[in-house]
Amino acid sequence: MFEWLWRRVPTFLMARRNLSRARTRTALAILAIVIGVVAISSLGMFGVAFKDAQLDTIGEIGSDLQLSATGEKDPSYITENDLAALERIAGADSTVPLKQRQMQMVDGGDSVTMYGVVEPDDLYEVHAGSIPGNWRKGALVGQTLADRNDLEPGNKLELERTTTRDGEQVTVTETYRVQAILKDEGQASPARPNNAVVLPAEQLDTDGYTQIIVQTSGATEANATAMEIRETFNGREDVINVFERADVSDQINQAFRQINLFLIGIGAISLVVAGVSITNVMLMSVIERKQEIGVLRAVGYHRMDVLRIMLAEAALLGLTGAVLGTLFSFAVGALINGALLGDPLAFSGEALRYAVLGFGFGVSASIVGGLYPAWKAAKAEPVEALRG
Repeated sequence: MFEWLWRRVPTFLMARRNLSRARTRTALAILAIVIGVVAISSLGMFGVAFKDAQLDTIGEIGSDLQLSATGEKDPSYITENDLAALERIAGADSTVPLKQRQMQMVDGGDSVTMYGVVEPDDLYEVHAGSIPGNWRKGALVGQTLADRNDLEPGNKLELERTTTRDGEQVTVTETYRVQAILKDEGQASPARPNNAVVLPAEQLDTDGYTQIIVQTSGATEANATAMEIRETFNGREDVINVFERADVSDQINQAFRQINLFLIGIGAISLVVAGVSITNVMLMSVIERKQEIGVLRAVGYHRMDVLRIMLAEAALLGLTGAVLGTLFSFAVGALINGALLGDPLAFSGEALRYAVLGFGFGVSASIVGGLYPAWKAAKAEPVEALRG
């Protein structure tokens, strides 16, 4: 595999022959590098896969804005006039108004969140069935709720709520026809449909809107829109709460970066141990080959020549260990990806960077570990070395 290297660089050929004399010791030194590289690379890959898995669970946090009325607003909801003003500020960005209330499954079932939406296609993806073009009736049911209650498109859905009529509280049962089952969304998804029922907005007899989702094209645009909304509505009092979802995404990514740095720090300890192992191996080699080094100096090898040979041995140890360690890291990474992401080959660019980082650290640790033994061998006087 490396024959071209041996022919072009005779120093490495000599280094390979020297290392082959003590194969067990060489193998143990390479193993130390392999463990260090695997520790750094696979821990980094684990951190990336874990982050991706968690973000899949949480939901893709984009650059949307979530707007709601604060406790200081009168009335305590977003009115049609507020909505019109928000649409002017948003411009070309999509504005999705939402109504919300709680209902109960018939026969004492679970509490169900009801969302009133004008254009459900702007927020949700369909798992089964379809949303009618002129959606004016029927219900869209979240996948979790549908699975738990064995609901399918076309089924009847009965919900009940408590309301006040003529000064008395009465229970009202409302019946809906399921039009579609909506795909489950992550926990951070706005108006999360998993355990909810989505209806046309006009079917919810609530005043105004509970919240407005402004779907922007990027974090910069979201921030500019958020600032303009605050300037327009929040003068003396904060009457509109503006939640920028991009801030949450940044915080999550920062937290996972810190976790990855911690994991890599743990892995780096293994490479420090490997570097010490390389130093020990090289020092033992120098002691055992003291007379050989003396012969080399006597026949004309300069100190730099001896230094190069010793560093070449350290570099070969590191290169071999780093290559093997990187291959093992990809095998471990495939197992991690399969367990966390469901796809063994789901290596992202960030995960590949950790593999490169582990490889570089492995070679670097070997060379650094070989510096002192190489210097010690190079400074030996020929006569003293020949005496042993």
